[in-house]
Parts: sequence; structure tokens; C-alpha cells
Amino acid sequence: MTSRIGLVLLVVLLVLSPGRRPVVAAHEASQTSSQWQFADDEERAPGWRDVVGAQATDLLLFIAFTALALVSFFRKSKRLKYVTLGVCVLLLGFGKSQLVSIVNVFALIDLNLPIFRYSVAWYVLAIFTVASTILWGRLYCGRMCAFGALTQLMDATLPKHWRREPPAWLERRASFVKYGMLIFAVLYFVVTRDRTIYRYIEPFWMFGLHGSAVMWTGLGVLLIATAIVRNLYCQFLCPVGAALGLLSNLTVFRIKRWKECSSCKICEKACEWGAIQGPKIVNSECVRCDDCERLYADQKKCPHWIIIRRRSDFNARPPMTAT
Repeated sequence: MTSRIGLVLLVVLLVLSPGRRPVVAAHEASQTSSQWQFADDEERAPGWRDVVGAQATDLLLFIAFTALALVSFFRKSKRLKYVTLGVCVLLLGFGKSQLVSIVNVFALIDLNLPIFRYSVAWYVLAIFTVASTILWGRLYCGRMCAFGALTQLMDATLPKHWRREPPAWLERRASFVKYGMLIFAVLYFVVTRDRTIYRYIEPFWMFGLHGSAVMWTGLGVLLIATAIVRNLYCQFLCPVGAALGLLSNLTVFRIKRWKECSSCKICEKACEWGAIQGPKIVNSECVRCDDCERLYADQKKCPHWIIIRRRSDFNARPPMTAT
């Protein structure tokens, strides 16, 4: 039931909603028009050549970054994945502040969408995010969200002894909190029409380097907590992650499994997102980080390949002759 409601909500909301700098776009009503780049009705609208020319750099950068993300994904290269995460933080984070945000959902609810011709790059990002989620799962969360990329880089570089793993039962229950955050945010906006709630449920504003002392303090606490519990915000609190998680139930190309996966726990223990429960991969939690897929193909670690090799070695033995 939750999946059906969420899928209807997400498919409608995310495809159409993104605008340029969504986290900035939620500022006070007096700034909304300029931040979302709405055209003044009284001004002469420029031609498409002028529009595309003005956005050509953003489009080319986004296409190049998307190509990098897809190459790293299909090659299952750990090194390329971290290169992608680094570029994501610098380019889509601090460089452009281009993130899919709960503000985009508010924009659709309020029928305050950006004009396509002035926000081509953002519509391309939105369409790619939805399409890639339907095709492969939460690829955006795993490689193209600047904040998620930042926390993954933190996890890869900070001392491992800082980390504390929550019990599996707690991790599974806590993962539902983000769905409550999504429902709360939408209901709050419907009742109040106050977009500024985004500041207190999303840390994405950090890439625009604007926030109050209270907000920066809260962000510091969140990052410290993330150093202890990895992927804390993404896994348990992010409303956008919840929305894409619901959409990922439609994923076409899912992660393959061997029959040995019903008893093997190697991938489940290696999963940093709590997305593997025995033989089952929970698509709504999986961000296609590649860890289990690399193990799936590792002929030295995966029991499936070890069993095949042992059988092959046994069959290759010369038959015993009677004496």
C-alpha cells in the first residue's frame, strides 16, 4: 500500500518539478521568481538559440558528468566511483548547487514550476533521475547527489574505528523514518505554503554557503553523527531518498543473484546501506553502490564460483585405478 501511494506521488512530482538551484529556490517569496528563473511576462522572451546558448555550458557539464557516472556504474569500478563522487561534490555541489530537493515537490504542489526554456539543464537532470531510477534503481542517490557523495567520501576516508554499526533490527526500522519525513514535509507545505521548512529537513543548502548559525550548528552535528553512523542522513532521514526509494520498486534491471545467495551472508555483511536481507535485495534501500555486484562476480570470494571451481577440480582428477 505504501509503495502504491508513494509511486503515484513520486512519478508525478519528480518528473516535472526540478528547477535551477532548488535549495536556493525555496527562499522567501520575494526571491522566488529570480531564483527559479521565471521570465517577466512583460519582457520579450529570447529565442531558443539565445536560451540554449546561455545554458550550453551547464548542459555540456551535466552531460559529461552523467557519462562519467554511467561509465563508473557499468564498469563496476570502485576507483571510478570515487572519482565520480568527488566530481559530484565539486561540480553539482559547490559549483552549481544542483540537487533534487523537496523544494521541487513543493513547486509542483503550488503549481509554481520553472519555465522549461529557462531551466533546460534542470529538466534534463530531473528526467534522467526518474528514468535511471526506473531502469536501475537509486543511481542518483548513489552517484549524483552531492550530499550523498560527500558522506560516502567521508566514510571512505575517516578512521574506521570511529564507526558504529546499528543493530540490523534497528537499522531496518529506522529506514522508515525518511518516509515519515516525506509525508510530513508535503502535508506541512499543503497546510502552510511555507517552503522554508526545507532548511530544517535537508542539508543541501550548505553547498550555497548560506545559512544561519543554528543551521550550521545543526549541520555540524549531522556530519559528526555521520562519521559515526555512515550514510545516516541518506539512509534514515532524506525525503528525496524516500521518494526515489518508492519509485525504485519499478526498477527494470535489478541486481542478479545466485541460488547460493539464499544461505550466503557475504554480500549482506558488506552492504553499507542495509539493503540486503538474506537472499533478498530491498530495492527501495539499494543505491547501486556496486559492492555486492563486485562480490557477485568475484570468482575468489563468491561461494557460487568457489563451488564451480571445486567441482571442476574434482572432475578433472584422474580416475582411481584398482590395484
